[in-house]
Amino acid sequence: MTINKVMKFQTTIPIKKSDFLIDYSSKLVSLGSCFAENMGEKFDYNKFSTITNPFGIIFNPISLEKIIVRSIHKKYFTEKDVFFHNEAWHCFEVHSELSSPDKADFLATLNQLIDTTNWHIENATHCIITLGTSWAYKHIESDEIVANCHKVPQQQFVKELLSVADIESSLKRIVSEIQVVNSNCKFIFTISPVRHSKDGFIENNVSKSHLITALYQFLSNTTSSIYFPSYEIMMDELRDYRFYAEDMLHPSQTAIDYIWMKFSENYINETEFETMQHVSEIQKALNHRPFNPNSESHLKFQDNLKQKINAIVAKYPDMKF
Repeated sequence: MTINKVMKFQTTIPIKKSDFLIDYSSKLVSLGSCFAENMGEKFDYNKFSTITNPFGIIFNPISLEKIIVRSIHKKYFTEKDVFFHNEAWHCFEVHSELSSPDKADFLATLNQLIDTTNWHIENATHCIITLGTSWAYKHIESDEIVANCHKVPQQQFVKELLSVADIESSLKRIVSEIQVVNSNCKFIFTISPVRHSKDGFIENNVSKSHLITALYQFLSNTTSSIYFPSYEIMMDELRDYRFYAEDMLHPSQTAIDYIWMKFSENYINETEFETMQHVSEIQKALNHRPFNPNSESHLKFQDNLKQKINAIVAKYPDMKF
């Protein structure tokens, strides 16, 4: 028996080529869940001009909207926005990685980040927003949705599922607020492929479905925003536990690399691929650990590397290695 048909063992997600491609003149702002960090690391590695999650990882769209609007309007943090818990000062609007034992330093850092984020938003060519979950925690006393609970006792919060309408409204406000100060900014939305098992597996699916529906409805009425299917690539093209990290919830490095490849092919101008290759070669060389640092071959290697760096920096002065 002869089989003429080519057998396929993978579903390929069709991706439309972006109408507003990224190049080395682009200025990128990447905000959202931990997958935004994965993408941000790729942009950093390839030496694109980018800022990623200045206020730390933020999972839900309401909290993202809140910190974006605060930064745009330079609504600086004050003492009423912070609290002391477990020997450190925290803020419900930012990630615990920013928490500090010194209140004055903490507020100074937060307000400096507002200035930094404001500048990047006003000058961005692309804003990449990764939504993580529709589940949110509302602080009972303040009646405000928080970005991080900072290990404050659970009874001080109410967990709620954001509605599709609330998420869509939040997305509209994010885009409209940014466009007021930066009408040229384009938006790339994606949904994190990370499964939030702590919410429950059924609950995670409900959460993702709310994000997908809200984004679908929002994107159908805008021309400045597009969708990159990182969630769909993970669920369909990479539907195998080989592509998950040890926790079986986060994408493995192989999966991240694959999703980045798909992003690059469709969202980065192909004229930049050669430069990206040169940057990658330099990065690998910088990470090289010689057996004998004083050998003639290594000294020649270093000299050659320096020439490569000087050549690319001459073309792109903002690049720093």
